Amino acid sequence: MAEQVLRHIPVMLGEAVEGLAVRAGGRYLDGTFGRGGHAREVLSRLGPDGRLLLMDRDPTAIATAQKEFASDPRVSIRHANFSSLAEWDETAAGLDGILLDLGVSSPQLDEAARGFSFMADAPLDMRMDTTQGESAADFLAHAGEREIADVLWTYGEERFSRKIARAIVEHRTEQPITRTGELAALIERVVGRREPGKHPATRSFQALRIRVNGELDSLQQGLEAALDRLNVGGRLSIISFHSLEDRAVKLFIRDHSGRVQGSRRGPPVVAAPARLAPVGKAQFPSDAELAVNPRARSAVLRVAEKLS
Repeated sequence: MAEQVLRHIPVMLGEAVEGLAVRAGGRYLDGTFGRGGHAREVLSRLGPDGRLLLMDRDPTAIATAQKEFASDPRVSIRHANFSSLAEWDETAAGLDGILLDLGVSSPQLDEAARGFSFMADAPLDMRMDTTQGESAADFLAHAGEREIADVLWTYGEERFSRKIARAIVEHRTEQPITRTGELAALIERVVGRREPGKHPATRSFQALRIRVNGELDSLQQGLEAALDRLNVGGRLSIISFHSLEDRAVKLFIRDHSGRVQGSRRGPPVVAAPARLAPVGKAQFPSDAELAVNPRARSAVLRVAEKLS
């Protein structure tokens, strides 16, 4: 029962939707529908002339959106990565707000067959969109030792990346790694239990997931597309769950805020016109939310507004 409750709790629901400053007749996009927690809250604040666009790369999430929202004339649904939001004709008229809840969702983690979690043995898949792309098992079957190590270090900050990569390559000469339990056990043998309360495979699984889904590239493309499609005064409300995501969001907002980032020793730098302004500081889950939903503990919310 506890898992059932956890999987449907949207992270920082009130703060993220408040950040959008929803107007009854505005046009909004939820680029990471998940199971619809944020979308329902936005829709509850829209009037009959409002518009809500829903996207997700996960077919299961889109099936949920279709079942619950397809009959609402204010809603339009698209199965796609939010990185392609500017390619959707529905966004051409401009948007008053865009919400992104990044990373893997609780339902994806809880469904063992998706292969995101090392807590249960399952096929080593990790694809958010199961209709395309290579799985984590496919990647580990062909990638070179150096490439695997680079992925684990770059996306997981795993300091035993080289040892793990070497063990993976040695293991696959005997048989391919196709199961989450198999990979988790291999990593545990290499690393040992060095961090109390954290499984030794945590960083590696995060890194492989990010690589398989191209998450950081998608985020950068999505941020550029969002800035293009936002109306003046429109809001960007983004929840991140690890430092790589949050840093990308923070730097994107900074780089479009008109602030000069030049060195005192270098030549003068002319600031580009400001296109975004941060709205307040980074926000974090309250103690009350963490008590109900521990999975929110690493969440960071940043809000920005498009300038004229």
